[in-house]
Amino acid sequence: MENQFQPLSAPHIAVLCLVVIVPVVLSIAARRGGERTTTIICVSFAAVMFVNVAVHWVYRLAEVGIEEFVQRHLPLHICGIAALALVVTLLFRNRHTFEIVYFWGLAGTLNALATPQLEVVFPHYRFFQFFIAHGGIVAGALFAVWGLGMRPTFASLGRAFGWLFLLTCVLLVVNPILDSNYMFLQEPPDSASPFFFAPWPYYIPILAGVGLVFFLLLLAPFEIAKRWPRRP
Repeated sequence: MENQFQPLSAPHIAVLCLVVIVPVVLSIAARRGGERTTTIICVSFAAVMFVNVAVHWVYRLAEVGIEEFVQRHLPLHICGIAALALVVTLLFRNRHTFEIVYFWGLAGTLNALATPQLEVVFPHYRFFQFFIAHGGIVAGALFAVWGLGMRPTFASLGRAFGWLFLLTCVLLVVNPILDSNYMFLQEPPDSASPFFFAPWPYYIPILAGVGLVFFLLLLAPFEIAKRWPRRP
């Protein structure tokens, strides 16, 4: 068991703490430092995320070859797309990519952080790569809200869910062609996630419903804040 990843081990808990601490610190620095500091933070954050993704592509391509790379490691999972969307969000403050990062990232990537599908332990390279990618998405979404002042809306929720539905439809066609399992639409992941309790294919519509509930919960604080009576 020493060489197997253990959920809620000391390294795992440390990562989960950093996912909250980092965006808090960066948001404070951005608000106090002004536009120049904010730009430096955004560019640096985006560079870390993109380099992490690019190095992982090179690592996996060298490790498994082109055929398995196409089958397993293209950025067609929710987290892979959200990581690239975060880079665009940070560099251009793009509200459309922010919607993907916020809703897909916080609803989907939080589950991946809590129940990682990870076959290595600290301090293996894949440990750092996995948690920079997934932790970075969550931290980036929080920083976009707290530090950049970006906000989700009902319209953005609809667009984010619509894009997710469209991606699901595309992958239901692409996965059998590539013999792949992107977004785990062909079979459930080997993880402790509680959301894959039903057999295939019944867990797919269940996950869609769960995802919509999470999207609504993520939007709720902003809608409540807009309606909360302010003191004169």
